[in-house]
Amino acid sequence: MSAPVADPAIGSGAGGVTLGLRANWPQFALLVLINAFVGGMVGIERTVVPLIGSEEFHLASTTLIVSFIVSFGVVKACANLVSGQLADIWGRRRVLVLGWLFGLPVPFMIMWAPRWGWVIAANALLGINQGFAWSMTVIMKVDLVGPKSRGLAVGLNEFAGYLAVGLTAFLTGYLAAEYGLRPVPIYLGVAYAVLGTTLSILLVRDTRDHVRLEIGNSPRAAAAIGFWEIFVLTSFRDRNLFAASQAGLVNNLNDGMSWGIFPLFFAGFGLGVERIGILKAMYPATWGILQVATGPLSDRWGRKGLIVGGMWVQAGGLLLTALTTTFMSWLAGSLLLGIGTAMVYPSLIAAVSDASHPTWRARSLSVYRFWRDLGYAIGALSAGIIADRFGFSWAITSIAALTFLSGAIVALSMREGATSSS
Repeated sequence: MSAPVADPAIGSGAGGVTLGLRANWPQFALLVLINAFVGGMVGIERTVVPLIGSEEFHLASTTLIVSFIVSFGVVKACANLVSGQLADIWGRRRVLVLGWLFGLPVPFMIMWAPRWGWVIAANALLGINQGFAWSMTVIMKVDLVGPKSRGLAVGLNEFAGYLAVGLTAFLTGYLAAEYGLRPVPIYLGVAYAVLGTTLSILLVRDTRDHVRLEIGNSPRAAAAIGFWEIFVLTSFRDRNLFAASQAGLVNNLNDGMSWGIFPLFFAGFGLGVERIGILKAMYPATWGILQVATGPLSDRWGRKGLIVGGMWVQAGGLLLTALTTTFMSWLAGSLLLGIGTAMVYPSLIAAVSDASHPTWRARSLSVYRFWRDLGYAIGALSAGIIADRFGFSWAITSIAALTFLSGAIVALSMREGATSSS
């Protein structure tokens, strides 16, 4: 990593472009707000959509119910994979706006869906929205702050996104208890989509000049490198990037499982939709809030310890949820899951940024996010199959064991502080 230079002005370029959080705080704050709207789009689904499948469409198969998460995860992973390449060619802002344009129809399709296939199709569009829009808010914040404060930048980005997921999950649960599963709880998604699109079109500025400035300040020379070489490097060849990619996949694998399985698991014990909403809100809200602290801590303490510890805390939270039957123990399990994910999430993105040269960082992050968000599909599908065959507790316990194993792989593979030599 290049040597840190004091914020606010890490360096200045043509046109007054400056790296650093304080120098770029208006755009940074705008991107934080926009990512809250991006997260809210996912939050509208966390509580009510699995219940719409079971109660309104009377789907008996857990695997069929979680199919909407499979479509979301596969499409989002593929959108992530191309988002970095498109950002380097078209610019970050254009990809952000494109992501919002794909997101605009989503709440309307869910509200008016006459068949479950509409919900699956809506989630394919939501996957494009998240893959483009969330990716760009992360990349643009990392561009703005420079190398000194990547963990802080990612922490604030993910704080906004996942706090919005948690609050929206709670609000949709409350509204569903008062007004039914559709359409009232989904009105929140309409507001998020309209506001996010409008702000992105009117106020966001591109950050490619900040990247050029960082490249000029970087002591690391960059050889020409193609996309597929970056794909292989990020996926397998570089030990830090491999460790981060597999941990990201497993992290979202257990998130995809909890998204689809937890509402059905809790409802099976007679829990009402409002209390399910509280449990579903606790996990992402804790995850979101604590990233304000864990992101900067990863800058100070290093990435590896937070990633390993966070994966193991997540495994403990999942195991507690699977093996108990009371609301308070499930609340504690959701809290642990949120704490562990908060330790892991910004640290992983910062670790990938550390190990990637500025000239191909956006593409490396897109490959990491491809593997990470493919975990949604793998987690939902595998958990659905296990649940249909052996029950919900077995599905949750199996994912807990895999999460613990993933943390062990990071402990053995990752080298603290490694940077790319390319």
